[in-house]
Amino acid sequence: MSSIYDRLINELAKGKEELSDSDRKSVISALNKLENSKLNILLVGATGVGKSSTINAIFGAENAKVGYSVDPETKHTEKYEIGNNIVLWDTPGFGDSPENDREYAKEIVSMLRKKDSDGNLLIDAVVVLIDGSSRDLKTTYEIIEQVIAPYLGDNKRIVLAINQCDMGLKGRYWDEEKRCPEKKLTDFLNKKVESVQERVKASTGIDATPIYYSAFYKYNISKLLLAMMKAVPATKRFVYADNLNKNPEVWRVNDSVADYNREIKIETQNSLLKALGGALKGAKIGAAIGSVIPIVGEAIGSVVGGVLGFIGSFF
Repeated sequence: MSSIYDRLINELAKGKEELSDSDRKSVISALNKLENSKLNILLVGATGVGKSSTINAIFGAENAKVGYSVDPETKHTEKYEIGNNIVLWDTPGFGDSPENDREYAKEIVSMLRKKDSDGNLLIDAVVVLIDGSSRDLKTTYEIIEQVIAPYLGDNKRIVLAINQCDMGLKGRYWDEEKRCPEKKLTDFLNKKVESVQERVKASTGIDATPIYYSAFYKYNISKLLLAMMKAVPATKRFVYADNLNKNPEVWRVNDSVADYNREIKIETQNSLLKALGGALKGAKIGAAIGSVIPIVGEAIGSVVGGVLGFIGSFF
């Protein structure tokens, strides 16, 4: 299947009467730049927290090319390349021994200090995975407080993700058929979210609302993805679009707090338009796309709408 960028360019080529050659070239150039951009996400968590299953749930195992960092300072960090645009840096699981934890903490710091070829921080977002079945989160808090927070920079770049929420009360009050928690477990999980949020804010000043989910049961995966999208620069959020798990069941079951799949489509649409912002200045200004984008080029609007139809087909 051709990439989402190829489809966008093909759609642009069809609308010859709607865009001038110079406008079309500007937009295609911006699309090519977006296609070649990289999204780097650092994964941090204790041993057995389910980092691999989380990667598989969001992106699909068949999409991941696994290797190791070539940097000797991060020799234990696995590198997952998802398509051409996304790089997931999976740091070693901590909690096995104090000696290993100190070594792995140095790797996390090294990753957070890395710069790209333009001199910007390499890591766009940090996802801290928390074991939803454990009450002892002392080591996790220490990593956040002593290792991540001092080197994070922008506090909005962190996502706190509580996996294995189905085991929050040792497997009780989880509806396996509906793949979601019953009220008693939901109440417990909401209290855990509040507890983690308050502890992290008090010790670091970082105010991030944790997301609880189950990678195994594919519950709240959309909610987690939305949080990961919002943690990266707005112009890069579109990069997720071409690399997500195509199985609709992965995105079907979420809590009822919000329509996360609709919000993902809105974020994707807005991100594309922001990434093409400079190229759109010369395009014909016309009708709005729904109520989300108030002003956009007519020709570009139809293209974005068509691509979002594809994204919506598996959300």
